[in-house]
Amino acid sequence: MKIIRFQSSTGQVHIGALQPDGTALRMEGDILSHFTLTDQKLAVGKLLCPVVPSAILCIGLNYRRHAAETKARIPDYPVVFMKNPASIQNPADPIQLPQHRVSTQVDYECELAVVIGKRAKNVPAAQALDYVLGLTAANDVSARDWQIQWGGSQWCRGKSFDTFCPLGPVLITPDELGDPNTLGIETRVNGQILQQSNTADMIFKIPQLIEFLSGSTTLLPGTVILTGTPEGVGMARKPPRWLVAGDRVEIELEKIGVLENPVVAEKTLSSTLAIC
Repeated sequence: MKIIRFQSSTGQVHIGALQPDGTALRMEGDILSHFTLTDQKLAVGKLLCPVVPSAILCIGLNYRRHAAETKARIPDYPVVFMKNPASIQNPADPIQLPQHRVSTQVDYECELAVVIGKRAKNVPAAQALDYVLGLTAANDVSARDWQIQWGGSQWCRGKSFDTFCPLGPVLITPDELGDPNTLGIETRVNGQILQQSNTADMIFKIPQLIEFLSGSTTLLPGTVILTGTPEGVGMARKPPRWLVAGDRVEIELEKIGVLENPVVAEKTLSSTLAIC
């Protein structure tokens, strides 16, 4: 099943199962607790983030060739950091380049995102996918100057600006997706392919990540796990390729689809996000 959150033509927010003709069958209830699929077919207006996260946990240096391009040692354990849940952005809505906490080194990172569907603690890898509601595409947008130079050795500041976590376009359930560690993954900026890899290159596979993250730790329903990015990031290019206003970023995950966002400068200190 491909689950979407969307606004109808009247502006109401719905959850539905995407149909081949582009409409959606409306769901009743909460996808993080209990929901029922109805036979009411709705036209899809604006696509929203497929889930509103309770937390965003992220994994760094999880692709072998990305570790190589950054000259980093292969980690013994997953490298974990967090993004502010308010950093999520809808498909097609803009990534805002920070102007109040100015960054001139904003980077793209295509990632496969995992959404936890029920409370998970001390989950063995063999059972990990039973706790997954679905998977989607993500862009772990990163202000490298704040991440590396001004973040006090922590990554969260450079990763958590508003709009720095686009998610979508759909949340695909594990039964329909199949093996999540065999998917093509790609970033295009203005149509140019800058990242192109396969989730098979992950150092720690998704069941291992869930086992590790849930160890002595409760993962709440709605927890989003960003599973790392492959080689080709902007900071590793010579010269570096930073995002600028006017760019258009496409993140494509095999079987999931294309997450597309334009890039703009943050307008004012009171800029607000579209509904997520």
